Amino acid sequence: MAVSSTGERRYGRAPQKKGWRTFLRPGWVFGVLAIIAFSYVAFTFLAPWQLSRDSTIVERNEQIESAFEVEPVPAEEIFDARGSIEPGEEWARVILQGHYLPEDEVLMRNRPVDSSPAFHALTPFQLNSGEVILVNRGFNPPLEGGVPPMDTAPAGEQSIVGHARFTEQTTMPPPIEDQGYRQVYGINTAQIAEVTGMELAEDYVQLAEGQDGEINAIPVPMLDRGSHLSYAFQWIAFGIMAPLGLGYFIWAELKERRRVRREEAELADGSTSSQQTGDSQDEETDSDTVGALRTTHPENDTQGLAHAQAPTSASSGARARMLHDRYGDSQPNHSRKFTNRRRERF
Repeated sequence: MAVSSTGERRYGRAPQKKGWRTFLRPGWVFGVLAIIAFSYVAFTFLAPWQLSRDSTIVERNEQIESAFEVEPVPAEEIFDARGSIEPGEEWARVILQGHYLPEDEVLMRNRPVDSSPAFHALTPFQLNSGEVILVNRGFNPPLEGGVPPMDTAPAGEQSIVGHARFTEQTTMPPPIEDQGYRQVYGINTAQIAEVTGMELAEDYVQLAEGQDGEINAIPVPMLDRGSHLSYAFQWIAFGIMAPLGLGYFIWAELKERRRVRREEAELADGSTSSQQTGDSQDEETDSDTVGALRTTHPENDTQGLAHAQAPTSASSGARARMLHDRYGDSQPNHSRKFTNRRRERF
């Protein structure tokens, strides 16, 4: 830069940081760290999370499709001795032969169906072989904010078809008793076994539509993949675009600083040249003009000097206004300084 550090201190301007040292300021450091953290989270958590959800939905859809491609099989072929199923067997259609135990029924509250709250009837079903499997018989919407009436499970021997389902986790509020019903907030067979005081299979059955004991059958999930895969691609794109955007801003900042330094150098060189040329011309013009005025009009020395200085002052004033319009008060006005200096001579 052509303007020296002495000149910068003289006009009250602090020296600017140059080159990469500019980006060691707290604002730039925090911005870079934030972008790095965002890209890391996008690549290692957000995108894998959406990909995992997409894989889970694809696997569920495949299991539902395969469940309807084969005929239902007896529950004993799907449920093992503990009453649990394998991961690849969820949604398989099973046949239960035995009878309901309506006196041990439990309600599940506030489980939405098609985005609407509902109460579900969870009724134990005892197989002819002696095992007891919990059956979700369906749902009813709330009745004026209270528990709706539930149809009682039919008595006697039954042969029903349903979908094998995994038990849920226990991260839910504890069971309650309200309006004469034992109520839970999820289908966790171990928790429901404690409520009913009986031994239940580890997993349960969701009753199919049109079966005995059905209230309002729970719809099978739609075979829709959803938008999780596109969301994953979006997070990957955001993780790539964030560092690219940072690189663009760094390039733009460096380019702008080079432009400012170039214009400051041109301004300083132009001021120095104007000073040297103006001083030499002013000295010659002022000397000749003053001599001529003193010879011809001695009584008008002061007025003549003022007229002689007018062109130079007008030129300097125009340059000062141009610099002020372009840079405002952020640049030292060398032309004004030289104009004031010439005025002080006289």
